[in-house]
Amino acid sequence: MLWFQGNSVQLARSSLGVFLVNCSASKTTLPVLTLFTKDPHPLCGEAKEVLKPYKNRFILQEVNVTLPENSAWYERYKFDIPVFHLNGQFLMMHG
Repeated sequence: MLWFQGNSVQLARSSLGVFLVNCSASKTTLPVLTLFTKDPHPLCGEAKEVLKPYKNRFILQEVNVTLPENSAWYERYKFDIPVFHLNGQFLMMHG
């Protein structure tokens, strides 16, 4: 699970951590990890930094919830950013 303590981001071995360690870049179809974000948002920036070493194991899709076309996501997650979905299913949010 990804969680935030103060200004530091920690990647635990549950949820996202296990997913990233076990994903194989050799698979023909990479999983899609969606990050619902605001720009700029310090916690989202930190989360992206944590994900960098694993970038060849998934496709990172960012959704800026403040854009007009993403207003439904804004209403859903405006107080919970960053939020992650894996292959279209909720995975986790800040905690």
